[in-house]
Amino acid sequence: MRILPKQQAGITLVELMVALAIGSFLMIGTIQIYNQSRQAFVINESIARVQETAQFAMDTIEADLRMASNWGRNSRALAVEGRSIIGDVNPTGLPQPATNCAPDWVLNLGMPIDGDNNAYGLTCPTKGGDQANSDVITIRRASVAPAPLEGGRLQVQSTRIQGQIFADGVIPPGFTAADSATHNLLVSSYYVSPTSELINGVPTLRRHRLIGGGLAGPRIVDEEVAPGIENIQLQLGVDVDQDNTVDRYVNPGDPIYNPTAVGYIPGARIMTARVWMVVRGVDIEPGVQDGRDYKPGDVDLGVPNDQFRRIQISKTILLRNART
Repeated sequence: MRILPKQQAGITLVELMVALAIGSFLMIGTIQIYNQSRQAFVINESIARVQETAQFAMDTIEADLRMASNWGRNSRALAVEGRSIIGDVNPTGLPQPATNCAPDWVLNLGMPIDGDNNAYGLTCPTKGGDQANSDVITIRRASVAPAPLEGGRLQVQSTRIQGQIFADGVIPPGFTAADSATHNLLVSSYYVSPTSELINGVPTLRRHRLIGGGLAGPRIVDEEVAPGIENIQLQLGVDVDQDNTVDRYVNPGDPIYNPTAVGYIPGARIMTARVWMVVRGVDIEPGVQDGRDYKPGDVDLGVPNDQFRRIQISKTILLRNART
């Protein structure tokens, strides 16, 4: 038998067009999925960065606030000699920073937490100015861990019942290394500046911090803490009847907890601190339009109506050394 070769034939024009159409739809779908995934990644990364900034800033302030009124081995500010008293901000003539933030900024241990409400009331200069309608938070305490004796640094020597501030690197009379401990005196004031040194045009959380040692003696440094913090607010929970519970919340600067103020309530103690923060992204995000009205604490910041991503957070912090 004779076997004829099988005839070969290609695809028709219609089949080619159908194949091209199906391939195009698949390609378009793949590109759309990629773009949506990329956009979701960018949004999630932006949210994560803002949340990380907020968490870091809050953790930094919280660590200070929790230990306010810690003077080493005791938490009784009135038992620490050398602190500011009514009529004398420096009764024992201790060395002070050349540029101080207030006459009693360093030694006012009777006010372990204080601040300014919606304004900057310190006399030490800022870096980049101060943000309008933002609070200032001032915290005074001693270092948690004992510190080596160091001349030129303000330190607290304390026992369970008394303490003494000194700066000459020598344990004060009446104290011994066996029955007392040395701790560094720490004072910090947190404020918001409209612009960062690291990222121009971005608001940032800064702090004035007491340092010192050696021939330079006590001095104040201005440190950048977290770019992206746009506003901080503080309210203080005060116990006015000595029952170790908060009776009311007041703004920083309220006279009821200030022993030198006319409106002071004898025995009033700060038990808790409630902190708000408005945190802003570093860069403009296309597609974002912030139309929220931000109302942290006692201030209404209004609606930004810009393309920055923001979050508002708050936390109530219990002072470990406040209870009697």
